[in-house]
Amino acid sequence: MTAPTPAPAPGEAKPNSATRFVARQPILTKDEKVFGYELLFRDGVENFFCSSDPEAASRSTLDTSMLMGLDLLCDGRRAFINCTREMLLKDYVTLVPSNQTVVEILETVPPDDLVMAACQRLKEAGYMIALDDFAIDDPRAPLTEVADIIKVDLKRTTPAECAAMIKRYGPWRCRMLAEKVETREEFVAASKAGFVYFQGYFFRRPEVLATHEVPANRINYVRMLQTVSKPELDPREIEDAIKSEASLCYRLLRYLNSAVFGFANEIHSVRHALAMLGEREVRRWVRLVVTLAAGQGKSSELVLSALVRARFCELLSPKIQHGESDLFLLGLLSMMDAILEIPMPEVLDRVPIDQETKALLLGGTGRLRPLYQLMLARESGDWQNAAELSKSLHLSDGEVAEAYWSAMQWARQVSAG
Repeated sequence: MTAPTPAPAPGEAKPNSATRFVARQPILTKDEKVFGYELLFRDGVENFFCSSDPEAASRSTLDTSMLMGLDLLCDGRRAFINCTREMLLKDYVTLVPSNQTVVEILETVPPDDLVMAACQRLKEAGYMIALDDFAIDDPRAPLTEVADIIKVDLKRTTPAECAAMIKRYGPWRCRMLAEKVETREEFVAASKAGFVYFQGYFFRRPEVLATHEVPANRINYVRMLQTVSKPELDPREIEDAIKSEASLCYRLLRYLNSAVFGFANEIHSVRHALAMLGEREVRRWVRLVVTLAAGQGKSSELVLSALVRARFCELLSPKIQHGESDLFLLGLLSMMDAILEIPMPEVLDRVPIDQETKALLLGGTGRLRPLYQLMLARESGDWQNAAELSKSLHLSDGEVAEAYWSAMQWARQVSAG
């Protein structure tokens, strides 16, 4: 049983037990499919888990994983959970399922006999084992005998050191995972070097070549975004745009004929479907489905992140000043360059949005910038920055956490089909 969470200090607000503070960092395969997520948690308003208290951070990870469920947190993929020596010796990690968990052993864990025995028990129980931040002369080298995955920080390791470790430990002994892969060039180089898993934000940046021809269907997606972003909707124009994409027609009709709506009669035409939805839902639905359709063949995490961002901003929109800006569209467009592989200026040239949103997405400042930065901080688990930005927006930490948790749930539901 895990240790209880310490009581709040005098004068400190007790966090709402329903509040969820969670972020996850995707781990991708060579073909950019999600293999798993490293989970990052914070379980209180003032309680930032940092390197000074790794035991509390690890125990919180387990507590929150059990409370929220790994299925929802990781979409059925594996959860990488950081483990200290105490976590290993007391078998705390066995509280979560072995078929969904990778035990990530921190660089501070010594490879003594007790740790080796604990790792053997976990292996026999079906858990995968990863060694975090592995270095060329790492004292945890004896643990490579039981490890399935070795994680290497590319920012702290030279190419020569990477090559030496891959030659020594991979590919038949351990699968090598490259951390801090921030650019497409780093991803390609790491893949060629022999790494098989990749962690970083390279996949969120568009791969655009100077002579890159934008495929016709991607132009159609941008045109559809353009159509529903006009101040006055033209029903015939929207109908024609949806009819031009068979996948959109199918999704629209299936969506409206689902049990969620419970209409007495089936809806068989796009025109009828649009009439039933109403103007606000038409705009929202087309943006949502365009994102899902445009992301076919891309990393599922890329599309999920765009949906989470959009819904997160939308949920906070009643609580902050945003003028005429559509915050759902702001979140969605923030990743559209990576999804469509079109430079952001080109995406925004084709979509009529307000100048404030446009300036922000092109790297400018303005009153929406704190919300945009909050969205990024929340996504990456930068808890301290998120708390400061929340305060500047007059939002409570709990409000922001609940909005992000709700956005994660919503994004998973709408992308499941």
